[in-house]
Amino acid sequence: MRRKKWVVSKGDKELASVACEELNIDPLAALIVTSRGLDSIEKIENFFTEDASPMLAPMSIKDMDKAAARINKALDEFEMICVYGDYDADGVTATALLYSFLESRGANVTRYIPDRISEGYGLNKEAIDILCERGVRLIVTVDTGATAIEEIKYAYERGMQVVVTDHHKVGDELPACEAVADPQRPDCTCPFKEMAGVGVAFKLACAIDADAEDEILEEYGEYIAIGTIGDVVSLTGENRVMVKRGIAAMNDHPSPGIAALLKAAGAGGKKVTSSTVAYMLCPRINAAGRMGSASKALELLLCDDSETAEFIADEINSMNTGRQSCENEIFRKALAIMLDNPEIGNSRIIVVDGEGWHQGVIGIVAAKLTEKFGRPAVVISRTGDDAKGSCRSIQGFSIYEAIDSVSDCLTHYGGHTLAAGIGLRSADIPEFRRRINEYAADKEMPFAEQRIDCRIQTSSISLSILSSLECIEPFGADNPQPYFGLFGVTIDDYNGVAEGAKHLRLNLSKNGVQVTAMFFNMPPSRFPFERGDTVDLAVNLEKNVYNGELRVSTVIRSIRPSKTDEEKVLHAVSLCDRFARGEEITAEQANEIIPGREILTEVYKSIKARPLRDKYCEALCMRLGDDGSNLAKYTAAVDIMLEAGVLEADDENRIFAPNYSGKANLEETPIMRRLLEISRV
Repeated sequence: MRRKKWVVSKGDKELASVACEELNIDPLAALIVTSRGLDSIEKIENFFTEDASPMLAPMSIKDMDKAAARINKALDEFEMICVYGDYDADGVTATALLYSFLESRGANVTRYIPDRISEGYGLNKEAIDILCERGVRLIVTVDTGATAIEEIKYAYERGMQVVVTDHHKVGDELPACEAVADPQRPDCTCPFKEMAGVGVAFKLACAIDADAEDEILEEYGEYIAIGTIGDVVSLTGENRVMVKRGIAAMNDHPSPGIAALLKAAGAGGKKVTSSTVAYMLCPRINAAGRMGSASKALELLLCDDSETAEFIADEINSMNTGRQSCENEIFRKALAIMLDNPEIGNSRIIVVDGEGWHQGVIGIVAAKLTEKFGRPAVVISRTGDDAKGSCRSIQGFSIYEAIDSVSDCLTHYGGHTLAAGIGLRSADIPEFRRRINEYAADKEMPFAEQRIDCRIQTSSISLSILSSLECIEPFGADNPQPYFGLFGVTIDDYNGVAEGAKHLRLNLSKNGVQVTAMFFNMPPSRFPFERGDTVDLAVNLEKNVYNGELRVSTVIRSIRPSKTDEEKVLHAVSLCDRFARGEEITAEQANEIIPGREILTEVYKSIKARPLRDKYCEALCMRLGDDGSNLAKYTAAVDIMLEAGVLEADDENRIFAPNYSGKANLEETPIMRRLLEISRV
């Protein structure tokens, strides 16, 4: 697991104090938002305004006037309109919103969402043929279409017209059609460009019926909240207002489809939050598109009968269970590939591929690899001669620019800074892997960051914090759930929980005050620390109701030894990564890595006395009283002794000293020989 860089934010206590007094807002909430860049009373007031309405004028989006005029013409002449969407949560909710709105205005309207596997993303000629045969005269896209140059040209050849609404980046050429309403157009001057596809669809509905903005938001706020959170766009400004209204609607009067899906997810009757939407509703809506057909999710959202809705919701819930199983299996295979092929496992950009991997879940697997290893990841599914891949990245490294630099290896590609999709020939995967890593080798690869919004003491954890956090909701991109830093806490005890001890419960203390925390997906066998160790924790504080009693749940998201030097540790990790990848290092840098006999001896004795879990050498620094100065040497010592057979690793990558009776010449191991050779240059 690659180390994250800890960044502790500094809130403006003076500004927060003034905001509390003038605006009557919670002190902790005020401090947190100042740590996130809100640097004026006006910005803080806008953030905390509870009853704000969307402020962006629909017509400020380029071509929105043309889009509304063409659709109003279709309404007047009763032309058949098709709302054409995407198969993810944003696309499905955008389709549901615009279809329902047009139907309520008496339109002759149908809808279409392509199949992820058989049709792929966006407009396609086969779907256009189907719609033409059905008598569709106007296609209105939502969450797609801005780059469908040839497909839209074909629609016009078949006698249809097209209005595009989208929120993705556009290419050098726009489609030739009635309108392209996309805030990402370079010539669009609207002041807020971060809307999801469903947000743009909402603005189109408002443009069509200029006097009904609040009515439309009240009616379709659920869809806007789900699509906006699901597409991980910025939950600031316009989006924050719309999502807050949508979540309020879900709590006050959920539609039959949403109520049924909440019940199927085990959240029926509970207060809906942004976390509920992000971790319960969106994955299930996405699962329909990934594992079956997104049309099933659309059918659920449009359903007005509770009994039918519950039947569909149970079906979608089963799809989500299948998605989880499939995702876990591919993730396991990807890890095995990385372990068996160090050149892949150590690369700057992880590129793994497999025959027949389900294309609906490879994006999730790529995201999990990126989270686990702190590096960009590309997961590719091969189907004979053809292959498709999903790419994910970390802040500070544009995966879109990376794949654009090797576009001659690809048949098609598209996406954003942090996420993208590619198509290529299976035979070209090795070349793609080599070239994209050559591109990354010329870049300074950033560390994934663990941001801390606020330092707290164990004695400060109380129910009052939950009230403070509610003020900052809804959480999402650019307004994440706050991370609190617990520094210098002692691990008193820990135990595995759940079947197979999949998770960890820790008893922690500082200055005599104890707290219990959960570390999910961290089995005791992989936990690198010991009882009595002093550590720093990045935690979320969450609401937990147990036997009717409200409690604060402390959830660990990241951990590090308290007494290691952050700068020294990150330098050592970066240096060891470069050496492991075979990249050029200087003689001076080699000497930073070469472990002397004394280091080798103390590392061996330490691991013989107590095995090292998960090859986490920063924990070894803690054991040996080192502040990170010798981390590179400790890491090399472990690798050298593994090569020599003096140490061994089990299936879970735990390092231990076997009964070894021979005498190993550690200077003759490949790693040591290479280091010594470089050091003499």
